[in-house]
Amino acid sequence: MTYDWCRWREASETALYGEAGFYRRPEGPAGHFRTSVHASPLFAGAVARLLVRTARELGTDSVALVDMGAGRGELLTGVLAALRDGDPAPGLTVRACAVEIAARPPGLDPAVEWCSEPPRGVSGLLFANEWLDNVPTEIAEVDPDGVPRYVLVRAADGAERLGDPVTGEDARWLSRWWPLTRPGERAEIGRPRDEAWASAVSSLAAGTAVAVDYAHVRAARPPFGTLTGFRGGREVPPVPDGGCDLTSHVALDSCAAAVDGEAELTDQRTALSELGVSGERPPLVQASTDPAGYVRALASAGEAAELTARGGLGDFGWLRQRVPEREEGYCPA
Repeated sequence: MTYDWCRWREASETALYGEAGFYRRPEGPAGHFRTSVHASPLFAGAVARLLVRTARELGTDSVALVDMGAGRGELLTGVLAALRDGDPAPGLTVRACAVEIAARPPGLDPAVEWCSEPPRGVSGLLFANEWLDNVPTEIAEVDPDGVPRYVLVRAADGAERLGDPVTGEDARWLSRWWPLTRPGERAEIGRPRDEAWASAVSSLAAGTAVAVDYAHVRAARPPFGTLTGFRGGREVPPVPDGGCDLTSHVALDSCAAAVDGEAELTDQRTALSELGVSGERPPLVQASTDPAGYVRALASAGEAAELTARGGLGDFGWLRQRVPEREEGYCPA
């Protein structure tokens, strides 16, 4: 950026993904915050079971697993390990594709492809864990006269001021998905996320697409938005200078509506339970009959409890969308 004030979407794009952007740092996201992937290998195991289920639904033994916003490949590494060492999937061939703006990390399993864009025309599972919350959006705020205006930000220190009225497609998105009425109310205009999700889903020729994220729906939007920053494991003011993550919760219902076909919205607690992740403690009698097994089961239950906890990771939204097999001759855009 060559000037002091600009809209939040441009500022965030540069701060996160520019040449010196936050997501190009060598430590990766794991150096600053902990996702479900980092919390427990149980999460990767659940994704592995979902991949096997997707292959069965497609009637194939060869599927793709596309990880959107792959960080440093932690999820794909965990899924491949789970397929090898955990629940067996005899004969299943997996094409693992990490989609990430940063350079390929050293030492990553050579079976993992490193891509800047999702491969198009593949069949299988596309998984986006905490990706959409980092797709930059414009921010709107209602002025004293009741007019929604774009919020301008100064990259050096995060100072804000109001700019022009929100118009066009952005105004239509607000009207449908996040109506603002009172002075001071704010919203993140999720239209770029809808478009990003629709584009990612369109890369699949058949299968399932899943987005997992901090989320809200139209009936319960936060009145002042959710924009915040993270650095070194702590929440910090959202300053778009490249020194911190910039994130805001996702209007997953809007993303769902951007794609034709069957969609399901649920929470992580429910989704992981369906995939065999349970925080139920092992029976106490096992402590005397199988002490080592009891300790392992107890540790697993603790990890599962964190992944499914109310008020924590268990409240994350899961958007699942089925992609029916495309007609012959289909060519993704």
